[in-house]
Amino acid sequence: MFPVTRVYSDSNGDTRFEDIAFPLKEAGDIGKLSEALPVKSIIFREVEASYDYNFHNAPQKQYLILIDGGIEIETTLGEKRRFQPGEVLLLEDTEGKGHRTRNLEPKARKSVFITLPD
Repeated sequence: MFPVTRVYSDSNGDTRFEDIAFPLKEAGDIGKLSEALPVKSIIFREVEASYDYNFHNAPQKQYLILIDGGIEIETTLGEKRRFQPGEVLLLEDTEGKGHRTRNLEPKARKSVFITLPD
């Protein structure tokens, strides 16, 4: 299984976390693979060391892959989780009250967004 943290809005508009996992199938010498998933685009991003973005919604449904710095995400219900380089999030809270994101370390951070079809 390949772990992913889903960030979504519930029916009250509050942001929540859900731990999900994609099944992996044996693919011989190249390891294990998930099923192919449809995607729309890829966006490379770098934020400043002081990145602390107040409550906001994801602009679209997208995966976030952390490359070289950790973040903390806070939900509207006050739950906080920390994520480290190499972790993957599925951001689906495009409506509702949003989430807050801040860098864990005072250094520029790189990440990748993979947007999903509408």
